[in-house]
Amino acid sequence: MDEVFRRLDDIRDDLTALYKDLHAHPELSFQEYRTAAEVARRLEALGLEVTTGVGRTGVVGVLRNGAGPTVLLRADFDALPVLEQTGLDYASAQRATAADGSDVPVMHACGHDMHVTSLLGALDLLIAARSRWSGTVVAVFQPAEEIGAGARAMLDDGFLERFPRPDVCLGQHVFPFQSGFVGMMSGPSMSAADSVKITMFGRGGHGSQPQNAIDPVVMASATVMRLQTVVSREVSGDDTAVVTVGSIRAGTKENIIPDQAELLVNIRSFDERVRERVLAAVRRIVRAEAIASGAEREPEFEELTRFPLLVNDPDATSRTTGALRAALGDHAVLDLPPAMASEDVGLFGSAAGVPTCYWFFGGTEPGRFQRALAEDRVAQEVPANHSPGFAPVIEPTLTTGVTALTAAALEWLA
Repeated sequence: MDEVFRRLDDIRDDLTALYKDLHAHPELSFQEYRTAAEVARRLEALGLEVTTGVGRTGVVGVLRNGAGPTVLLRADFDALPVLEQTGLDYASAQRATAADGSDVPVMHACGHDMHVTSLLGALDLLIAARSRWSGTVVAVFQPAEEIGAGARAMLDDGFLERFPRPDVCLGQHVFPFQSGFVGMMSGPSMSAADSVKITMFGRGGHGSQPQNAIDPVVMASATVMRLQTVVSREVSGDDTAVVTVGSIRAGTKENIIPDQAELLVNIRSFDERVRERVLAAVRRIVRAEAIASGAEREPEFEELTRFPLLVNDPDATSRTTGALRAALGDHAVLDLPPAMASEDVGLFGSAAGVPTCYWFFGGTEPGRFQRALAEDRVAQEVPANHSPGFAPVIEPTLTTGVTALTAAALEWLA
């Protein structure tokens, strides 16, 4: 196996330059035109069959090497509306127009640039090692993971009919633990997530005459506090759920009572029964608080995003874990608990009726992580995904990402 990875020494500088370029030029969900073009150019240079515009901005590369299994390797490539504060010389200064028309900063604050670079590197290694495997690789560069829409868009665009049907779906995500390590999970691994926009209606008026108004600010504030009881009072201690109100918007001036307030709510769970109960509780509480406030109009609920529960097939995970241990060493493969983060990668496997295996790989400089761990300050000292300070240290993160994806693919193709 060692000779397969020697090729990394020849391409590491080019992959590093690619990563820095992608990091400096992030693009929002379904706006990844520059990224898609660069991915397509590199896939064509590697000799893959390339299809662009899959699910709007997605790119698919097919690498055929005789008879054998078909392995899907997936990397997402959209960025986030975050103002980068890493201080890196390749930090993003990009801005874009968000879906709501607002001008926003853009940053690869979740490491999708590292995912793309790792997959392109793995494809290069697989091509160089053709004599070691037989079958087909379907490389999926997916848009719009951050809004939970990209995998569904690609599937709705005929993905399973247009490309070789996979026997297994593999993928990975960079995470803020020590670089050089990977983390594996089996069974239910990443939570289902529902994001909802709730609009509550009052009656506007002058701030000096609240008796003539129905104050939606008070209504929404009471709702936020009451929603905190859903998990603590209505979900069993044996189950897991999170309810977060991430945004509350109302009004324009201190002496004007507005006529409506808007809440953005995120709900996460690992069980469909719990999910339905929590969603029902949120709706019940919102309606009840509106009635209690004397609202003359029913609240409105708009689904924004919906991520499925990610389930790592136990057998596929065990097999892949063995390959990663052989490639990286036993010490570098960690057993991780389920994560409350969410992913739409599992839709490919569930739609095709095949196993999915998805893992994390560390992106934090080892010395920094160990110091923070020793001081019990990981949360304070290590920037997490979606943070303006999040940027994986390039090495050994890149080498680990390429190695892990290559080793996992070869396990299923050899």
